[in-house]
Amino acid sequence: MELLNTQLNTTMSASEKLAVDNSVDFFNKANTQNGRKTSSELGKDDFLKLLITQLQNQDPTSPMENTEFIAQMSQFSTLEQMTNMSSSFSKMASFINSSEAAATLGKTVELNIGDTTTRGVVEGATRGDDPQILVNGMYYSMDKIAAIYSN
Repeated sequence: MELLNTQLNTTMSASEKLAVDNSVDFFNKANTQNGRKTSSELGKDDFLKLLITQLQNQDPTSPMENTEFIAQMSQFSTLEQMTNMSSSFSKMASFINSSEAAATLGKTVELNIGDTTTRGVVEGATRGDDPQILVNGMYYSMDKIAAIYSN
């Protein structure tokens, strides 16, 4: 039996690289939106659980001082407000990113795609934390834009 000498082409073209990048980006976005992100930081729920556990397990002959309890509740309130502000800032950043993508509609853009550049008119845009623009029938991340030209 004779073995066939076939070579496997492992080099990807720029459009194939872009398609892979877009697929990976889509997969990662889907996982962070639907999945649970792990964190090594304590959140407000963790802080409240610790406070309740501390109250349940305190020594009845020497209960927690009122000032200590008030200080911890104040810290909890501060943490909750910081968490709310962080969420609001994330929403605002998403809105700004979406607005930036929408502002390119109808304009000619130059895109850096790996080793090549391409030009085209922005035909559409997506919204969200990482909006994309539609140029020449393909979606590109905003970070691929090298220049924007008015028409």
